[in-house]
Amino acid sequence: MVKRSLEASVSGIQQAKKAFAHKGWTQDNLAFEVNLKTRQPIWRFFSGRSVDRHIFIEICSVLSLNWREIAANPPEEFSESKELGAAEFLDIDALVQFVRSQRFDKIQHQCGTLQLLDVSRPVRINDIYIDVNILEEIASFQWLEFADLQKFTSKEFEGFGLGEVSQTQMAGITAVQTYSKLRVLGKPGAGKTTFLQHLAIQCNRGRFAANRVAIFVTLRDFADESREAGEINLLNYICKEFLICGISDLSVLETLLLEGRVLLLLDGLDEVLHQESKAVVNEIRRLSEKYQKNMFVVTCRTAAKAFNLRRFTDVEIAPFSQDQIVAFAQKWFTALTKTNIQNKQEQAIEFINKLDLPENLQFRRLAVTPLFLHLACWVFHHQNKFPTQKAAFYKQCLDLLLGKWDETKAVERDEVYEGFLLPQKLKLLSQVASATFEQGNYFFEQRIVEQYISDYICDLPNASTEPEELQLDSEEVLQAIELQHGLLAERVRGIFSFSYLTFQEYLTARKIVASYNLQALGQPLERLVSHITEPRWREIFLLTVAMLRSADFLVLLMKKEVDALVAQDPYLQKFLTWANHKSLATPPQPIAIRAFYFTLARNPHLISHFALVCIFDQDIFLDAALDNLVMKCKYNFADAYACDDALSYALAIAQDAGLHQALQQLKDLLPDPEQSRERVQTWWHRSYPAWMEQLKTAIANHRNIEHHWHFSPQQQQVLQQYYDANQLLIDCLNSNCEITEVVRQEIEASLLLPRKELLEREW
Repeated sequence: MVKRSLEASVSGIQQAKKAFAHKGWTQDNLAFEVNLKTRQPIWRFFSGRSVDRHIFIEICSVLSLNWREIAANPPEEFSESKELGAAEFLDIDALVQFVRSQRFDKIQHQCGTLQLLDVSRPVRINDIYIDVNILEEIASFQWLEFADLQKFTSKEFEGFGLGEVSQTQMAGITAVQTYSKLRVLGKPGAGKTTFLQHLAIQCNRGRFAANRVAIFVTLRDFADESREAGEINLLNYICKEFLICGISDLSVLETLLLEGRVLLLLDGLDEVLHQESKAVVNEIRRLSEKYQKNMFVVTCRTAAKAFNLRRFTDVEIAPFSQDQIVAFAQKWFTALTKTNIQNKQEQAIEFINKLDLPENLQFRRLAVTPLFLHLACWVFHHQNKFPTQKAAFYKQCLDLLLGKWDETKAVERDEVYEGFLLPQKLKLLSQVASATFEQGNYFFEQRIVEQYISDYICDLPNASTEPEELQLDSEEVLQAIELQHGLLAERVRGIFSFSYLTFQEYLTARKIVASYNLQALGQPLERLVSHITEPRWREIFLLTVAMLRSADFLVLLMKKEVDALVAQDPYLQKFLTWANHKSLATPPQPIAIRAFYFTLARNPHLISHFALVCIFDQDIFLDAALDNLVMKCKYNFADAYACDDALSYALAIAQDAGLHQALQQLKDLLPDPEQSRERVQTWWHRSYPAWMEQLKTAIANHRNIEHHWHFSPQQQQVLQQYYDANQLLIDCLNSNCEITEVVRQEIEASLLLPRKELLEREW
């Protein structure tokens, strides 16, 4: 008879203890992972005592060990059980347990590990898996008017259709429990296959659907084998799987199906070749309708929703929430890095903190799917930072979606647009991205994108000139891009967008760079510079300047456009002249000083946050203190203590004798804070206005700081655009782009200068 218990050998115990120590767990932790109520079986296992065979195998599985290598005298095969059939079991529960025990190793081997991109070894699914959420309302099934989507901002675009709007998310396992026939849709890399593998492992261990047998089928493999066999029969395919596990009696599977004791997991409906997809869909329908009491879960890319499965409920995998991103990162760095536990946790925390920084927003946009979050973790782990050259990371992501992802999974696709190489796919997508982004469209109608595709196809060699053929070809190419790559997505019926705004921005910048390199003329960059005051173009500038072989021409064009913003307004020129005069009195960093006074006059309360100011000397601190004094006394007139303290601080650092005397006289005029509140209030109401004018006059006379710049609303807007554009220019200069040192120094030296000074520098 088959041994019902196993014990570990001496060498096996040593291996197990080493693996256990590497996990950093207690015996209680391990008992929880094995789904045990007490840790006694764990203690027996490490003591070399007999343990129930299923528990023994599960302990080894959790520790990533081969149970046959750990066990003392393991049985070669469970041969006696092979001859048992459904008739031997009067109790259906006993039959379920028997089949699960026979198939335990098979399911663990089939579903227990993942092969992550660019990782040389398999990773245990439990070490990396994060519970997914499900969207019951699928945006691409909705009907909305195009005009309703036109007003979306970039932030609203990112959230549309991703659960933030509908708020109808549920846990993935809850969805499987709720709907006995479920089709799970999702983008490439959203985690559909991993979700099914997780369900299979949980069922195999009795933690989910404990009264059922998990059967995992890769539909691509099923279709390939059916093609060779000359028939499509899912039941026969599963019977062969059972036979491999030592279950030769066909009545076993039939009995389980009739009793509703099967959890059938069918992965990758979209990966079946088009000519076979209809037959596979019909086979799934036939089996699911004949054995309705079982649970069926099918995965498919969202774009392949045309494969209608009768009586199946469609749901979609939701993007990761912030909590899921944090949990994934913690697991990733724990499972895939070779440092100690503390360093793993510290790097995970650092990754999350830096991912949330404003300058890493584009990485955060992508990191909502397991595929791109894994890539972000991988890059961060090797560099301990996010790359400053974002364009290279985006190109890696696009190369992955446009071919490598299917290659890693050995998926064979239909040759819908045969002959399109990777550069041609990128060129086509760049044209679509550029045309739509320039028009301000994050969303675009299907007919519009098909026209862009048609325009591209008709320029190819041997392209058809027949309008109807071109239309059909463009429809097929759009379907292929959506299904195979997931880069274009139908957000609502008949309306498309790029799946990620980051890719639309990158491809737009790529088109600008390609056009500039091809034409060797400045028009593409001049058109780009015309958008310098538009915030949505900021990332395009940063990407373009990073991808150019030489960015000199672009940054010089940007500088010229920035200066032109304020060149024709005499009052704004007077303001810049004043800021420049202040900077000349305080070397050695005039640009930082000009930036300081620029902000001091416009938004005094923002001084501590001004990005351009990096170094202050004593004069700068004094001017900041005087400005703070004016602000304190202006907005806290009832707080005599605050004003008195601010004036004392200014006196302490004022070295000019005249200024010191004037400030002391003003301090002497302040009411004694120890007086009654009524007397202090009376002084503020009667004497404050005149006292404040004296203070401003003293500051203007001794420090040349005027607090009466009166900018019109239009001038305020221009100054804000001028500041933002200068900040963008500096960000471009600091983006590791290719700029000659002479150009860099000239731009930095002439930032925020009035037109007169610029003309003199040019002369």
